[in-house]
Amino acid sequence: MLHRLSLFLCCVLFASQIHAAELENALTTLAQASSRSELIAAIEQIGATGDAKAIPILEALENNDLKASETGQLWIVQGEKAHAALDDTTAEAASLTLNDLPKVNNTVRRALRPAIAQLQLGAPDVKTRLAAAEELKKRPPDNAADMLTQAIERETDAQVKTLLETTLAQIQLESPDPAQRLEAINLLGQRGNPDFIPPLTDLLQQNTDGSYKEPPEVRTAASKAIAAIEASQARIATLRNLFYGISLGSILLLAALGLAITFGLMGVINMAHGEMLMLGAYSTYVVQNLFKDYLPAAAFDAYLLVALPVAFMVSAAVGILLERTVIRHLYGRPLETLLATWGISLLLIQTVRVLFGAQNVQVANPSWLSGGWEVAANFVLPYNRLAIIFFVILVVVMVWLILQRTALGLQVRAVTQNRNMAACMGIATRRVDMWTFGLGSGVAGLGGVALSQIGNVGPELGQGYIVDSFMVVVLGGVGKIAGTVTGALGLGVITKYLEPEVGAVLAKIMVLVFIILFIQKRPQGIFALKGRFVEN
Repeated sequence: MLHRLSLFLCCVLFASQIHAAELENALTTLAQASSRSELIAAIEQIGATGDAKAIPILEALENNDLKASETGQLWIVQGEKAHAALDDTTAEAASLTLNDLPKVNNTVRRALRPAIAQLQLGAPDVKTRLAAAEELKKRPPDNAADMLTQAIERETDAQVKTLLETTLAQIQLESPDPAQRLEAINLLGQRGNPDFIPPLTDLLQQNTDGSYKEPPEVRTAASKAIAAIEASQARIATLRNLFYGISLGSILLLAALGLAITFGLMGVINMAHGEMLMLGAYSTYVVQNLFKDYLPAAAFDAYLLVALPVAFMVSAAVGILLERTVIRHLYGRPLETLLATWGISLLLIQTVRVLFGAQNVQVANPSWLSGGWEVAANFVLPYNRLAIIFFVILVVVMVWLILQRTALGLQVRAVTQNRNMAACMGIATRRVDMWTFGLGSGVAGLGGVALSQIGNVGPELGQGYIVDSFMVVVLGGVGKIAGTVTGALGLGVITKYLEPEVGAVLAKIMVLVFIILFIQKRPQGIFALKGRFVEN
């Protein structure tokens, strides 16, 4: 047993000595490089050693911090200090006679980054290995097949292993062995990445004399792999359109939900509803700046949680003020209400321009909403849009609970169904109008918070959603939350499926024509509501 252990330790020591010798030779070649081609050859030689000690050396080379002494020793120079590349020797840079290596350009960097990635595959940190595997997948080295095979055998993380297998398959497409090419073709076909279609198509090309470059079995496998990738991409495109349709529908729902409440109860055509979205977005911007200016950087990610109640209260307060001062005097006169609220919308836009300027302002995503979840090749679900979808579900549930499980909700439903009878029963209908208008405006403010996370915030933010909001409300059925949800999600999904086929403008026109035809057949919308305007 001791004999075997001793033999194993000797083998490990011998292998380490070989690697150290290979690295020393490669670094000597690097120090003596007098042209960029020699520099690239030395970089590839260093990457092939697999020795992680060379990572800071290559990183210093990329930053043009690597110098060579007259004796061929490499030094990393940072400011006035210099330290030897392979040991802990330090010195004043001015006391050394150092020569510059050939300057690194983009061509050298294209060799440097895969070489650094090769060395990082042995790192203990999974994120480092994952970044290295992604770099190698983008620029697979031609001579790295053996290295990748060894890395795949020792890799424990499934995601890193998958990337390494894909990179190895890309290299094996150029293998002289048809069996290796077949194995690589089958693997790339399973991965479903459209980036692999061009190299697979090259395998189907003919020579100049009309003969085929590849044997029949390789061509057949390549054709099947291309068909599998295209089928996979068609499925992914369907799922992508569905997700972005639901995402668009969620945004429309946030914009239209408050309008459905106010329009359904009071029959008011509120053209200033879009500006409630804008006020919610600017409230988020103000809260963000307060967190930046007065709180520690570690607390910044919490600003969005504070912005939600602030945006709701600001928009609700403006909505209540609007109802108390203007709307209450115009009930029963829809055209005058439309003109009055349109003028108020212009006033709100100009007020915001005076306070914040005419240019768009940027609201940053918290770190927990940055990035996305990669479901498949070319299909990433952004965290901010996923969060909006879940947030919309929460808001809809809360509004439904308010309308169905609270005293205010009972009064709202009573006034909606028969205002005169509700007044006779002692319900203060004017006060119900005020709180309902405030609730609808506050919900729109929450929509502005969501919109601030997926785009810039500007004074005219709400103008792009007011028409779509009315279309959603009319299509779903005035005053019905279920109709608003159905109309918003339906319009969002239909629009996203139409846009790739006919373009964004024609898709919008087709949706509008569909709504017009639908309303002709069913004026009540998808879900009819018996209200005070309906004769029983």
